[in-house]
Amino acid sequence: MRILHLIAFLAVLVTAVVERTREDHEIFDLVSAIEAAEGKGTTFYSWLEVPSTASTSEISKAYRKKSLQLHPDKNKGVKNAHERFARLGVVASILRNPEKRERYDFFYKNGVPRWRGTGYYYSRFRPGLGAVLTFLVMLTSGLQYLVQKMNYNRDLKRVHEIRDQARAAAWGQKMTPLEGQRKVKVNLGGGPRLDEDGNVIAGKTVDMVVEGDDVYILEADGSMFPVNSDTAVPPSIKRTWFLSLVTSLVGKVVRRDGTKIEGASAEPEGGEEDSDGGSGTASDVPSSGAVTPREGSTSGGGSVKGGQRGATTMAGGRRRKAVRRK
Repeated sequence: MRILHLIAFLAVLVTAVVERTREDHEIFDLVSAIEAAEGKGTTFYSWLEVPSTASTSEISKAYRKKSLQLHPDKNKGVKNAHERFARLGVVASILRNPEKRERYDFFYKNGVPRWRGTGYYYSRFRPGLGAVLTFLVMLTSGLQYLVQKMNYNRDLKRVHEIRDQARAAAWGQKMTPLEGQRKVKVNLGGGPRLDEDGNVIAGKTVDMVVEGDDVYILEADGSMFPVNSDTAVPPSIKRTWFLSLVTSLVGKVVRRDGTKIEGASAEPEGGEEDSDGGSGTASDVPSSGAVTPREGSTSGGGSVKGGQRGATTMAGGRRRKAVRRK
């Protein structure tokens, strides 16, 4: 029984709140309409030419006097005469009702809020399904683009950290550039840590080569992949979910008709691959946010080895063409 009483109380409370909201909306509409028709700053009291402390009888007397002035029969041919007369009757009814007048006096003293609530604007404008869907698409696409931007900035930061680590290992703490190639090991997985058995394991390290200002990941077969800002995938509106979906559907329809989008099936020269693989994904290595080339071609032009794939995809990012360095 107590639960039923609680539910009944909440229902009455919600009904009262909704009703109060409707009264507020009526007042908001009247305030806006009167200021638009009678002049900025016109209030219910100033329109009736009575003070805010006027009694109910004084308000009724002022209403009768004002209604004679604004009656449509005496204002034939006057634009919006009927609307002004009807509006006057609503204003008088609000001021003669103690509860409604108390509510109006609150806004009269404190001012009508600039934001009048989502319910007010929705009930006035009532956007259709198309408008709602358009808003949701724009909102979700904007949020996805923001995530892409955040991932891109994070990946750039990680790339710079890896390059600094490699240079520090090759040149020393003073960071004095040395000539020639320097092969170093760079820790991409954080410091030493304990496994489940309590054994100390080192962080994930990779072989890298530093040559001047350039830093490369060294593969087992001798291929080297550059690590620079081009590795990170920049944000793009075209890769948001809605535009990607539209592009995919258009591509399927075009291919079904037997035609091809210009340049869509063109093969990169020299067998080079360039793929955007997502929206700036982070590293697959624990505690690593690096973005490094995913995959490259071997120096002999053959297929990519399994070990090579693991090394090049350890930090995510776009595929880069291998650079053979001697």
